[in-house]
Amino acid sequence: MGWLLDLQALLLRNNNLIEGIPLSIRNCTELVMLDLSENKLSGSIPDWIGTNKELQILNLRKNQFYGSLPLEVCCLRNIQVLDLSLNNLSGKIPKCIQNLTSMLQTTSLVDYEGHSYMLFYCSTGIGMSYNLKAWLTWKGSKQMFMNKGLSLLKSIDLSSNHFSEEIPTEIEKLHGLISLNLSRNNLIGKIPSNIGKLTSLDSLDLSRNQLVGSIPPSLAQIYGLGVLDLSHNHLTGEIPIGTQLQSFSISSYEDNLNLCGPPLEKLCIKGGSTQEPNVEVHEHDYSLFNDFFVSMTFGFVISFFMVFGSILFKSSRKRAYFNS
Repeated sequence: MGWLLDLQALLLRNNNLIEGIPLSIRNCTELVMLDLSENKLSGSIPDWIGTNKELQILNLRKNQFYGSLPLEVCCLRNIQVLDLSLNNLSGKIPKCIQNLTSMLQTTSLVDYEGHSYMLFYCSTGIGMSYNLKAWLTWKGSKQMFMNKGLSLLKSIDLSSNHFSEEIPTEIEKLHGLISLNLSRNNLIGKIPSNIGKLTSLDSLDLSRNQLVGSIPPSLAQIYGLGVLDLSHNHLTGEIPIGTQLQSFSISSYEDNLNLCGPPLEKLCIKGGSTQEPNVEVHEHDYSLFNDFFVSMTFGFVISFFMVFGSILFKSSRKRAYFNS
C-alpha cells in the first residue's frame, strides 16, 4: 500500500482487520482521510502517525488499541476530526493538544464542496472522481457527513477509554471545536475553569468520570450548546444560573449527589450546602401527632365497648322478659 504515494482517502472501516496499523501507510503522505474504524486492530497507535501532516480526518474508533496517546498526534495541525473512542487507550490527555491548529480556528481552513478525489482501480486502469464522505458518531448516533457539512465539523472523541488524570487546561484554546466527548474514562480533578472559551461547542459530554468541584460559571456562556452531559461524576455546588444550563434535562446532571439548583429538584442554601425539597417532620411535631393518634384510638375503643355493651345489656333484658 505504501506505493500509493498520492493516496488521499483510505476507508477500510468494518472489515475485521487485525494486528496493527500497517507501516506502509506512513508513506502515504498525501492522506487527507484515514478511516480504520470498527475493526479488530490492536497494539499502540504508532508514533509515525504524526508524519501524515495532511490528515484532516482520523477515525480509529472501536478497535483494540492500547497504551498512551503518542505526542506525535499533536503534529496533525490540519486535523478536524479525531475519533479514538471505544478503545483501551490509557494515560493522560497530552497538553500539546493545543497544537491542533485547525481546531483553534472558528472558521474552516478546508472546503470539500465541489472538491473531488481520485480513485484508481488497478484491475482496469480506470480512474474516477470521489466526493469525500465520512461516517461519524454525532450526538450518540452514526451519521454521514460530506461536502460543506464535513468541512465545518471539528470534533474530538476520546470516549470509552481509560484516560486518567486531569483534563488539560490547554483544551480551552481549541475555540473552533464543535463537539468534545471525553465520557466514560477515569478523568479526575475539576472541569477547566475557562471551558466557556469554547464558544463554538454544540455538544459536550464529560459524563461517567471522576470529576469533582463545581461547574464553572463560564460554561453558561456557551450559548449555542445543544447537548450537555455531566452525569455520573462527583460535582458539587450550585448549577450556574443561565438560560442555557437550566434548559437541559435532569439527566444531564444526574448522579452528582452534591449538585443543586435548577433544573434539579434539590435546592441550594447559603453556605454551599443543599436542602431536599421534601417537608421534614420535626421531633416535636411528631410527638404531638403521635399523642393525638393514641388519644383518638383510645377514645374509639372506649366508645366501641360502651355502645356494644349497651346493646348486649338490652338484648339480655329482652330475653329475660320473654322467658318469664
